[in-house]
Amino acid sequence: MRASIYRVPAALGFLLCPLFAQAQAPAAPDTGDTAWLITATALVLFMTIPGLALFYAGLVRSKNVLSVLMQCFAITCLVSLTWLAIGYSLTFGDGGEWQGFIGGVDKAFLLGVSRDALSGTVPETVFFMFQMTFAVITPALVIGGFAERMKFAAVLSFTLLWLLFVYVPIAHWVWGGGWLAKLGVMDYAGGIVVHVSAGMAALVCALVLGKRRGFPHTAMAPHSLPYAVTGAGMLWVGWFGFNAGSALAANGSAGMAMLTTHMGASAGALAWMMIEWKKYGKPSMLGVVTGMVAGLGTITPASGFVGPLGAVFIGASAGFVCFSATQLLKRKLEIDDSLDVSPVHGVGGVLGSLLTGVFAAVSLGGSGFTVQSSIGAQLGVQALGIAAAGAWCASLTWVILKVLKVVVGLRVAEEQETEGLDLAEHGERGYSP
Repeated sequence: MRASIYRVPAALGFLLCPLFAQAQAPAAPDTGDTAWLITATALVLFMTIPGLALFYAGLVRSKNVLSVLMQCFAITCLVSLTWLAIGYSLTFGDGGEWQGFIGGVDKAFLLGVSRDALSGTVPETVFFMFQMTFAVITPALVIGGFAERMKFAAVLSFTLLWLLFVYVPIAHWVWGGGWLAKLGVMDYAGGIVVHVSAGMAALVCALVLGKRRGFPHTAMAPHSLPYAVTGAGMLWVGWFGFNAGSALAANGSAGMAMLTTHMGASAGALAWMMIEWKKYGKPSMLGVVTGMVAGLGTITPASGFVGPLGAVFIGASAGFVCFSATQLLKRKLEIDDSLDVSPVHGVGGVLGSLLTGVFAAVSLGGSGFTVQSSIGAQLGVQALGIAAAGAWCASLTWVILKVLKVVVGLRVAEEQETEGLDLAEHGERGYSP
């Protein structure tokens, strides 16, 4: 009798044991989301090296081809280590009472992040790597504003300071729980964080450093369009990781972002080609790939929020608007943004960020606004985000350049610029004489 009394609670304990074990088990990452984000991370890194490196290398003159490749590689390494040391923590860490403006140092060197730590449904290490690739490509884009004339030491110093004082705060405001995120700014994959900031920085760099010797009267045509086209193709493929990966999950939002990314790029390429064809009588290969990049940059902030029809309109708008901006900047104002970063990425980022506030509306096939209740209200928030990021970037970029001009100097000597940065800065030739 007494033995049977103890069998009941023992049996209940045996039955309930799996429930307690399940309740105490640590959360596990979603394997599908994790696999997709690892893939997307590789794709975005592929955008910088070799994609952007080849694209930019093809657009400069042959005497500077290695300098651009070197800058892209060195920036990748420098930013990666800085992101580990403090960049990630300041962007996505806990800033306490300063959270609206900047993160904290609780995740410096990832010392407080365990192997099993999660960010959403994926390991935090994977999220760290994915965000790192965005931090890598943004200052790499800025290279186009000062290509063929900045000292290599100045490039590295500028990259380090610009990452910490420009990119990190803006990324925190928009993606790290900062004040723009709380206002409801919509930037799916970097229209403001990446393209507006890179475009504004390139414009300031071009103005502070001044024109290349001979610009605009001396022809400075791309030395290798095949390089540029190859790099542009890599950018197009890698951009699927850039935009669709920003869903941070293998889901319908990622699928829509991939679809809209492709349609935006296609529409941008054809629009640029058509306007150039009409204006000059012939469509050019350089025009098609530049229009494609403009379409990609412009659809980026909207990619996960809009539908295919909105993507086509946004991409086509980019082709026309960015082409016009390029003509204004180089032909009318004679500003030597060497590789057209500000009129393509900067203007494209502004245009795409504004149009996100329109085509994200459910009535236009979008996913709906995050906080605001109308197109007008969302447009106002988008404009505020663009203005805040642009003003912060322009002012801090100018200060950084002025400081570096005194400390290390910005521009190579005239004879070095004439000789080419490959030999003057690196002692190597891209091609045998």
